[in-house]
Amino acid sequence: MLHLHRSILSLLGIGLTSVCLPLTAARPNVLLIAVDDLRPEFAAYGATHITSPHLDKLASQSVRFDRAYCMVPTCGASRASMMTGVRPTAQRFVTFTARADEEAPWAKTLNTHFKDNGYRTGSLGKVFHAKNDSAAGWSDDPWRPDLPAYQLPANLPQKDQKHRGPPTESAPVADDAYGDGVVANTAIERLKTLAAEPDQPFFLAVGFYKPHLPFVAPQRYWDLYPPESIKLPENYKLPEDAPAESAHTWGELRAYEGIPKKGPIDDATALNLIRGYYACVSYTDAQIGKVLAELDRLGLAENTIVVLWGDHGWNLGDHTYWNKHSTFESSMRIPLMVRAPGITGGTHTAGLTESIDLYPSLCELTGLPIPATAEGKSFVPLLRFPDRPWADAAVGRFVHGDTIRTDRYRYTEYRDNRGAGLRQSDMLYDHATDSLENHNISRQPALAETVHALNQALQATKKSTVTPAPITP
Repeated sequence: MLHLHRSILSLLGIGLTSVCLPLTAARPNVLLIAVDDLRPEFAAYGATHITSPHLDKLASQSVRFDRAYCMVPTCGASRASMMTGVRPTAQRFVTFTARADEEAPWAKTLNTHFKDNGYRTGSLGKVFHAKNDSAAGWSDDPWRPDLPAYQLPANLPQKDQKHRGPPTESAPVADDAYGDGVVANTAIERLKTLAAEPDQPFFLAVGFYKPHLPFVAPQRYWDLYPPESIKLPENYKLPEDAPAESAHTWGELRAYEGIPKKGPIDDATALNLIRGYYACVSYTDAQIGKVLAELDRLGLAENTIVVLWGDHGWNLGDHTYWNKHSTFESSMRIPLMVRAPGITGGTHTAGLTESIDLYPSLCELTGLPIPATAEGKSFVPLLRFPDRPWADAAVGRFVHGDTIRTDRYRYTEYRDNRGAGLRQSDMLYDHATDSLENHNISRQPALAETVHALNQALQATKKSTVTPAPITP
């Protein structure tokens, strides 16, 4: 473990230079599918209690990343970091409202980079958190559905009334009664337009909203999960000896009608939330299937890179927590699958991977130069050789906590001043013996050397490897 921090420094240095393939007459297209709040809990990841045939089919054609991690477990910051390839800091990419164009205006966003290199770029649904973030980088105006969150009259707001509504809804409606169904339909129409320009490569980002709260989906997706089949998580209890700073108040869920403003929720509510989350995963799975079927029908699949990316994990009752907003594995780990021309599908890799690695990887796969501001490491070698040795660690942060995940451990330290000041506490979980992170062992004397090495490695990652360029008025 003592050599780990030196390895991390090496890790951060990779990806600062251009690694590009020769340009060809038919550069591959890119279809980036972003899913909000999707944790790696569906059948392709071994969760056979989830019905996800279309994601499973995509996995059978892709390289599935089993240990991919977000940079920040909140949507705006996670998306801004991924789309710039820039690491978050105590002052940059912190909250769900984070914007790439305001917090890292010196970094060329992924969509802008592809547009500047001859791609037609498009954004449908939720890609950046703010619709107009880095809008100049899209060839076509970013589009989002304009539909109410609910369909049942009892859940709709009354005139001139502020109304958040309940956290769940099941209604006997068509898929496109809710936003993600409209996103899928619009993506299908956009693909038809793009197919009519075969000499124009495209970068199309399609962002689905579910399974983000509220858990609303057509009734038939709820029917896939009979109430008696739903179970509370195995670790439906607070972790032992975890520091107070790690506590999670799940304020996002508490904003919904019927959820107490403080204290626990009853088991019946918890089970219904889990059922609603599962229903939304299956609903979004069906919408993704429609888009991928159209890609095939139009003859575009053979020359299109398809990426399935979740912006962060989600606590689904883990440790009695809900939402993301923590540095536990359940908040940090994400689903990531990549299908690319010339890459053998149906494989998986345990290589530790970060969301910021997606930017340089797409550049390498399409033959574009990698900007010097992109701090990630291209994972193209992992696509070609999934079992090869890879990174020593993946790191991330949330507000005042910085976290590092190695092959065996997750270590988090909490500091004041949003993580930039004095250390207040820490926690360590051994995934070889405690994959659910139930027992904080950071204070065990026998592990003092391990904690020190992880602390040093984590400090090394907090020194950004990019220098913001001056902004021209």
